[in-house]
Amino acid sequence: MRSKMMFETPLRIIALAAFAGFALGAQAKDIAAGKAKAEAVCAACHGKDGVTTIDPSYPRLAGQHADYLLVALMEYKSGARKNAIMASQATGLSKADMENLAAYYASLKGPMSNKR
Repeated sequence: MRSKMMFETPLRIIALAAFAGFALGAQAKDIAAGKAKAEAVCAACHGKDGVTTIDPSYPRLAGQHADYLLVALMEYKSGARKNAIMASQATGLSKADMENLAAYYASLKGPMSNKR
């Protein structure tokens, strides 16, 4: 019985440390860099605040989930999602750029955000 307890504690500590490292890595996006990239690349179509005012057919990005935005950008870049304009925009983005953009737009209050 005692030898079982000796192995459980270190395994729990290792599992907790791995989970904590994963959680911190998932939040380590640079929102300021995302904002700068958004102003340089995205604002012309999606508006400076991520709420489209230029053309109502362009999606609103402010307040969207970061994981959704990241997947969308990656799919535009890979060609899995088809849109000529977005494909050309995503081609020049690195993975870090896409993560930062997703974090930035997710941090904004969007018109469809939940009120709490």
